[in-house]
Amino acid sequence: MNLTILMSYVYGYVDIEVEGYYIERFINICASKGIYLWKTKRNKSTILCARIKREDFKKLRAICKKTQCKMKIRNKKGVSFVLGRYKKRKIFVIFLFIILFVIIGLSNFIWNIEITGSDGINSSEILEIAKENGLDIGRWKNSIDTKKVINDLRLKRDDIAWVGIDIEGTNAVIKIEKADKKPDIIDENEYCSIVADRDATILKISAVNGTSLVKKGDKVKKGDILIAGWMDGKYTGRRYLHAQGEIQAKISYKNKQRIDFIENKKEETGMAESKYCVNINNFKINLYKGVSKFQNYDTIEETKKLKLFSQFYLPISITKRVNKEYRNVQIIHDINEAKEIGKKLATDELEKQIENKDNILDKRVTIYEETSYVEVEVIYDVKESIGTKEKIVFW
Repeated sequence: MNLTILMSYVYGYVDIEVEGYYIERFINICASKGIYLWKTKRNKSTILCARIKREDFKKLRAICKKTQCKMKIRNKKGVSFVLGRYKKRKIFVIFLFIILFVIIGLSNFIWNIEITGSDGINSSEILEIAKENGLDIGRWKNSIDTKKVINDLRLKRDDIAWVGIDIEGTNAVIKIEKADKKPDIIDENEYCSIVADRDATILKISAVNGTSLVKKGDKVKKGDILIAGWMDGKYTGRRYLHAQGEIQAKISYKNKQRIDFIENKKEETGMAESKYCVNINNFKINLYKGVSKFQNYDTIEETKKLKLFSQFYLPISITKRVNKEYRNVQIIHDINEAKEIGKKLATDELEKQIENKDNILDKRVTIYEETSYVEVEVIYDVKESIGTKEKIVFW
């Protein structure tokens, strides 16, 4: 696209239709007078469709008269036509310019902060540290020192391996990579014992290095020494070392569920209502009157920030509240049904905790019957490896 055509989109252009027997002469005269025609199309031999600059349009009347052609306007486009259309509506034009300046002004501030890669990390704590260092909603972008924010996040959070900050439009993105929490590794040259990391019953113990302090069938508590990091010799006395070995133990997993014979439960009716609220920075405007028309209801709330483009957020958000009506119902269980429900709930919870189902040694169910409810306790005995290394500290 040449410069002449490009500028015509700014200053305006006119799509015309010229009809007559001397179309070629009309085109030649336009060319001789420097009138540029483009998007030309011939419909039959007597009709010409073309596009022309706005300022050249008035010159065509004389050429049409000279070549005995008729001309009509098919379309008018361009900024000049738009402004001309509204030149009598000064308030509207002024309003448009005010909106333009407001948008330009808003673009210099941060109106949204995103955090990515923060699974398992409290986002509100990250935002609080960022705010302490000058990165928060409504902050002027040029005043933000991203290096300062990054350094303080690294200093205060040992669960973060890497952090970066990107500012695009009015949006700030805090990118986080979590640090893998590795267990403390004790060097093989250091003295240590193996201690129980949970309560258990010993099934098998094999000390490769060190002294076994428990045997098969012993019940141990968390923190008890299983394999001591020393050996006592008759002539050499106590010699300290790095304990090594394998311990298999029986771990008991328990879960207890109470099931009432008369259960009060919420049941949705299928009726719902939506209410909206506009938030302008910290100012809230409710677009509804009064409270819900429902007597019993649960509320689901969702807030979305408005944006002009993908990274151009505005200090305006819309909150949608959906109230879902429910009614209170009573469900009556007989004693056998209550027992089965309790057993299933307890079993499902336990099996979520056990990784290898093949290591289950025993299952036990105990039922306690009361006047208005039953309690069901399910116990799984599971074979697992236990023990963690602990340094020997000399005082």
